[in-house]
Amino acid sequence: MKTRVKWLDNMSFVGESASGHSVVMDGPPEAGGRNIGIRPMEMLLLGLGGCSSFDVVMILQRSKQDLIDCEVEIEAMRAETEPKVFTKIHLHFIVKGKNLSEAKIKRAIELSAEKYCSASIMLGKVAEMTHDYEVIKV
Repeated sequence: MKTRVKWLDNMSFVGESASGHSVVMDGPPEAGGRNIGIRPMEMLLLGLGGCSSFDVVMILQRSKQDLIDCEVEIEAMRAETEPKVFTKIHLHFIVKGKNLSEAKIKRAIELSAEKYCSASIMLGKVAEMTHDYEVIKV
């Protein structure tokens, strides 16, 4: 995997992925940014959410669950001193569908966290990771 990050101006950067997609990153005005893009540490959390959601949805689909929607809300705490790494990360999954099995949802989240989600496993080496979920049956 190969990516590229190019400085635009001030504290703004554009990240380019090997798959041909781009994203603008920027810092807050108090750090010299113009607030025109996402913060780099927010990108890490979005990557974690995308990676784990990808796993959960795929596992549930393979388990023949009638999934309508899957969302994950992520809250994180950072160290107060430099380097301000994540110290705690909590993922709250909101799974919506018909005739859903809570046991299968719980297992899908566990499998993602413990076996499949590279981002979760990597971040879990420096931060306390927790997960929970809610099920909305329609």
